Amino acid sequence: MSVSRGSNTTLDLQPLLESDVGKREQEQMGGSGGALLLNGSGSKELSHREREDSALFVKKIGSALFYGLSSFMITVVNKTVLTSYHFPSFLFLSLGQLTASIVVLGIGKRLKFVNFPPLQRNTFWKIFPLPLIFLGNMMFGLGGTKTLSLPMFAALRRFSILMTMLLELKILGLRPSNAVQVSVYAMIGGALLAASDDLSFNMTGYIYVMITNAMTASNGVYVKKKLDTSEIGKYGLMFYNSLFMFLPALALNYVTGNLDQALNFGQWNDSLFVLQFLLSCVMGFILSYSTILCTQFNSALTTTIVGCLKNICVTYLGMFIGGDYVFSWLNCIGINISVLASLLYTYVTFRRKRAPDKPDHLPSTRGENV
Repeated sequence: MSVSRGSNTTLDLQPLLESDVGKREQEQMGGSGGALLLNGSGSKELSHREREDSALFVKKIGSALFYGLSSFMITVVNKTVLTSYHFPSFLFLSLGQLTASIVVLGIGKRLKFVNFPPLQRNTFWKIFPLPLIFLGNMMFGLGGTKTLSLPMFAALRRFSILMTMLLELKILGLRPSNAVQVSVYAMIGGALLAASDDLSFNMTGYIYVMITNAMTASNGVYVKKKLDTSEIGKYGLMFYNSLFMFLPALALNYVTGNLDQALNFGQWNDSLFVLQFLLSCVMGFILSYSTILCTQFNSALTTTIVGCLKNICVTYLGMFIGGDYVFSWLNCIGINISVLASLLYTYVTFRRKRAPDKPDHLPSTRGENV
């Protein structure tokens, strides 16, 4: 296309028109290509996020199952050692579990299987009050296992769930859902019903279990807090909890005479008893590890619930282990209500949702009472 001006000048517009059309086509193609590129990167990010959510879900379930299995095994082994073999000192057994944790983690660090910071002057205060809670939880838990039948021990241990829920609300600012609260209250109601007709009632055992419940609730919440704020890590928490409490536990064994009773026990020449005693000590370390792992990937309340959920097996197996369970209909009904409520909580907590769960944080209450 050309336009003539006079006789000598000719202006050719065809290249300019072709250039304008080409630019418009490139802009259109560029816009659609950019959209495709954006959609492609968005889908990649979404796919990556889904893989991360799936991996986190597997870690949550795996750590919970590991903790439940460890808790079940150590309960059965402890009951066999303390009741079936009539071992006289649960305090000495707790000392053995502390020793096993120190030895295993110390060797693991030397072989570079695990890693945690070296001991410093302020290490104790960094993890305080966890060492005291850790020792009290271990000792009174073993005391309750020795003095109560496993079905009643399992039922009463569910009070730790309510305590954990209240401490999470106070310390971590986490409010459980209505479904979680209903399942927890049902578990407590079943435990109370079972306790109302406990024919093998033992006041000392009840006191031990309730102290253990308070210690368990405090341990779960403070472990979660220390893992989030301290650089010591889960292996460091386990090692230094055991290290700092070894000498106080040894002194307590000596003062109370438990050390002499344990050393003079007549079954030390029984290889099967020695094997189960050592297994109980090592399982103490494994339980501590699984507890921290489950709390790290889930929550303190979930760790407490899983610990009580394993009591479904302990409850029914305990009717045959130890020989100290006395059957009554009201007691049995209460135990089964508590078990069913545990199953309800498991469904509510671990069912998979399309969107990841986010805890409901309460307003800041620093310096105030909730």
